[in-house]
Amino acid sequence: MLSHLRVLDLTDGGASIAGRILADLGAEVVLLEPPPGVASRRLGPFAGDVEDLERSLEFWANHRGKRSARIDLDQRAGCDALRRLIRGADVWIEDRSFAGLVDAGFDAATLASLNPGIVHAAVTAFGETGPKSDWAATDLIVTAASHALWMTGDSDRAPLSCSVPQAFLHAGGEAASAIMIALAERERSGLGQRIDVSAQTAMMASTQSGILAHGWNADEMSRSGGGVAVGAYRLRFIYECLDGYVNLTLLFGEPIGHATARFFQWMDEEGYSNDAIRNEDWVRYGVKFLSGGVSLEAHEAMMDSIERFTRTKTKAQFFMAAFERKLLIVPLSDCHDLVESDQLADRGFWAPMKLPQVGREILHPGPFAKFSATPLEIQTPPPILGEFDPELAAMGERAPAVQRESDPNILRRPPLEGLKVLDFTWVYAGPAVTRQLAEYGATVIKVESTTAHDALRANGPFKDGLPGGDRSANFSNVNLGKRSIGLNMKTPEGVDLALALIDWADVVVENFSPRAMKSWGLDWETLRLRKPDLVMLSSSLSGATGPQAMLAGYGTMGSALAGFGFVTGWPDRRPAAPYMAYTDYVSPRFATPALLAALDHTRRTGIGQHIDLSQAECSIHFLGSALLEYTVNERIPQARGNASPHYAPSGVYPTRGEERWLAIAAPEDRIWDALDALAGLGWGENTRFASSAARRQNSAALDEAIGRWTLESSVEDLEARLQSAGIPAHRVTTSRDAFEDPQLLARGHFVSIEYAQVGSVPYEKSRANLSATPADLRPCPTLGQHNQEILSDILGLSDDEVTNLVIAGAIE
Repeated sequence: MLSHLRVLDLTDGGASIAGRILADLGAEVVLLEPPPGVASRRLGPFAGDVEDLERSLEFWANHRGKRSARIDLDQRAGCDALRRLIRGADVWIEDRSFAGLVDAGFDAATLASLNPGIVHAAVTAFGETGPKSDWAATDLIVTAASHALWMTGDSDRAPLSCSVPQAFLHAGGEAASAIMIALAERERSGLGQRIDVSAQTAMMASTQSGILAHGWNADEMSRSGGGVAVGAYRLRFIYECLDGYVNLTLLFGEPIGHATARFFQWMDEEGYSNDAIRNEDWVRYGVKFLSGGVSLEAHEAMMDSIERFTRTKTKAQFFMAAFERKLLIVPLSDCHDLVESDQLADRGFWAPMKLPQVGREILHPGPFAKFSATPLEIQTPPPILGEFDPELAAMGERAPAVQRESDPNILRRPPLEGLKVLDFTWVYAGPAVTRQLAEYGATVIKVESTTAHDALRANGPFKDGLPGGDRSANFSNVNLGKRSIGLNMKTPEGVDLALALIDWADVVVENFSPRAMKSWGLDWETLRLRKPDLVMLSSSLSGATGPQAMLAGYGTMGSALAGFGFVTGWPDRRPAAPYMAYTDYVSPRFATPALLAALDHTRRTGIGQHIDLSQAECSIHFLGSALLEYTVNERIPQARGNASPHYAPSGVYPTRGEERWLAIAAPEDRIWDALDALAGLGWGENTRFASSAARRQNSAALDEAIGRWTLESSVEDLEARLQSAGIPAHRVTTSRDAFEDPQLLARGHFVSIEYAQVGSVPYEKSRANLSATPADLRPCPTLGQHNQEILSDILGLSDDEVTNLVIAGAIE
């Protein structure tokens, strides 16, 4: 799809998934490396445990599908070659890992002067502006700053990160989306622009709007391993079974509570219930316990009863019951389970690649989505260092994809202005995609059922802690800028209205299980005959095909199926899993670029297509080298708390005060020396901590020593002192901390917007800042707020026709 584009990739680590997504979509991505190669080439694990620049699984995971060219900025020839590449490129991505660019004269202004049409994305820990823009950081530090760390882990231990670093992966995915948005705008103006991506705010997406709690005067969520805690109450999702663990999405309200009720009915049939469980209204249970109508003891006893039941059956038995009984329960998968998955095999997910580096075939994660007209071909292995060098030396000037004279003073319109989107999505993963389209200018019409309202309306944080359909920060944060129509899809007239809106739309987005759209006659096979140039994105838990296609559920289940449960936790405890519906936060990183690439293909060819995106499947790409550790070395990675396999310390430590935590990391010897000097306790003189290898081997003792030291000071004092010494550190941010964070304040991350009856409340702005065409945030609609406008102005219906639809019960 994107074979007409050339991307220059100067990233490494998690941010490099931006280039990998574009490469998977067909772009030519040239990885520019310094002569010794990027740093990840020297990071383990290594294939066969042989340390070699060409055998790093970290490098393989980050850079599959790209070509490698070495650029020596100390040599004139290297700088000349880079200028030639820039003049012919469409996209430049950087993350500050390629040292010396600015000193060699390759700053943002130079890039724009060499190629006014280049889209220039910069991924950094905290963004390119603001008082923390130069703060020292690792992935753990950014996760601490994002509030995601605060919400993950066991309540009696330190906050917890995923053992596969996630923050810069989120930032890289955000960059890929923003690049595609900027390229869409370039088609009109002929001009590029600069994109500033903050990993801190990108990672905030994984709090599912929990970051907004303080600003909405609501109770903050807190961590409860494998679940969530609200005040003194916890909701456990992970339970032990005969051969491992299962994830039960133990939630309430409409429509989730009905599945919860069916699970307890099964327990009753098997003799594991009691009168309290048998007589409970599980749809209304959430409101009851939030209002104090359930004792803590009774609530905990209910969850203990669940585990007594789950210990009687296997993962496979529970998974079968999920289909037979329509339950929200799935097994926790590890890397072995993923490779052996019948669902992934049926969908052709795994991509075998012959790697010359090891002389054998290796399984890599394959296509992150299935495209009906332009299937993704995952065939290019990770590059050998400098394999593109001979072509680079002989290469003449290349023309970028967009070639025309452009007026730099042209009035630049929103990138997606004129794009018409019909949005059938609900809960989080789908609405997050369509919000991004809306904030960059697309006209998005949200279709919401009048008989089964969006389940996210029943999820907090709620304004002032009071539940209500139009009081949810969670719902409104992902539905900003849309128009709303309330349709009753159980009536023929409601379906006819949906079809009329599809005729109007360029794009249809839905995230139901595959049976829903088909039951309305709105499935792809029907719609493509009606509108051949339509682009349709279907995002479901397991995808539209395969033996698990009809599994209906939520991102809590996707997280378990995709393997995140087993790589988030403590080595001596049961898995903890990331906070809540984790794949709902990951999948938009793939869905938005996929949709925009398909639209670009339609613009050039007139051919529409269907995108079948499995939320669990695409999220597997965020497991990085952990997957390759199994497919290459046949080892199943386990959770390791907050520790890094590459250096120590890397941890979260208590400070003075209640629940005040500080993340600290020392990824280099010089940083360890600075930490040792600042503490002044002679740690470096201890043979257990004298070398990097010794510190890793004795990391538990080192963490204990650091924890005793940090307890003596406030988190504010330590954070400032450590950062002043160049040591990566950040408090574990609460929602209140976020609203007082000088970095977020300087970047204007929280924006007040009017919403329904709650008045002016804060929302998160776009997680990427586009220099020429920034996002425009507009209010979230109430249900059916734009019925009249849509029916009259867009569909051209008369007043009498609208009245008849109301009488027929088709609209609300």
